[in-house]
Amino acid sequence: MNNLQQLKGIHHVTAITSSAKEIYNFYTNILGMRLVKKNVNQDDLTTYHLFFADDRGNPGTDMTFFDFKGISAHQKGKNDISRTSFRVSNDKALDYWQARLDHYKVKRDPVIEMFGHKVLYFEDFDQQQYAIFSDENNKGVAPGEAWHKGPVPDEYAILGLGPIFLRVSSEQLIDQALVTIMQMKKTDSEKGFNLYEMGEGGNGGSVIVEIDDTLPQARQGYGGVHHVAFRVKDREHLDAWNDYFDKLNLANSGFVDRFYFKSLYIRLYPNILFELATDGPGFIDDEEDYENLGEKLTLPMHLRHRREYIETQLDDFDTVRSTKVFEKEYFDER
Repeated sequence: MNNLQQLKGIHHVTAITSSAKEIYNFYTNILGMRLVKKNVNQDDLTTYHLFFADDRGNPGTDMTFFDFKGISAHQKGKNDISRTSFRVSNDKALDYWQARLDHYKVKRDPVIEMFGHKVLYFEDFDQQQYAIFSDENNKGVAPGEAWHKGPVPDEYAILGLGPIFLRVSSEQLIDQALVTIMQMKKTDSEKGFNLYEMGEGGNGGSVIVEIDDTLPQARQGYGGVHHVAFRVKDREHLDAWNDYFDKLNLANSGFVDRFYFKSLYIRLYPNILFELATDGPGFIDDEEDYENLGEKLTLPMHLRHRREYIETQLDDFDTVRSTKVFEKEYFDER
């Protein structure tokens, strides 16, 4: 299949927020994830694109946000990317996160067990739906690296993205998309959820699908997910997937250069957008080094001549952290 290699895992999730400044505060001060790029939406120059990740912005750790002006709230329902999850090192870390979320008055549920892992559901100020998965006894795609200078102790820190949740009305169609076309493996089922894995599998290479035809159609808006991206090694493997989709006569975006990674986009299931994205080149570039990632508005090369215009369209807010010291916060864990 023209050097087609299996998808390596989750690359990033892109969601929509009602406030770039508030989501920065939530991710930085509460979730303890590092803003590694303060960027612009390359297709809408009036909108931020913020990238939160691990210490160095490794692939598989990015949660990114748009703040589209004038957009309404997300309508939860069927045929949707319904929940994003994160990974922590072990069950003890989940005890810490229960205490941390309670301290910051973040709405959460009790810890449950899912596919052999302890899991904590919670939501942000937009009712964006999240989960934290324990990596205790997890095997598969390696985690990322704690943000060492953030407020969460390294031993409890979020280490990247966990399973991505889809809620769909047709099991047959989603099987066709994930298994037949995307070549994932359906590895388990429990309590109305089906588990699909790619690459080395585990929390960093999983999609969890809920089948529900009773709900209204989901509608995109703030508090919802825009798309999910899966990892490919490099441009050669991305092009192989592009050729594969073309040979199957599946409409797709073709190659898109996002500067920090290379991409293509495809809809294999109604109302759900998938992206394939390369592991590199990454977020440490000619505009920022490791120490000051995310502290200023950066632009991909092809938009730098429009900086003056872009700066008039985006409400600036302070993201400088290299001059600050975050005290590591400990709580009376349950």
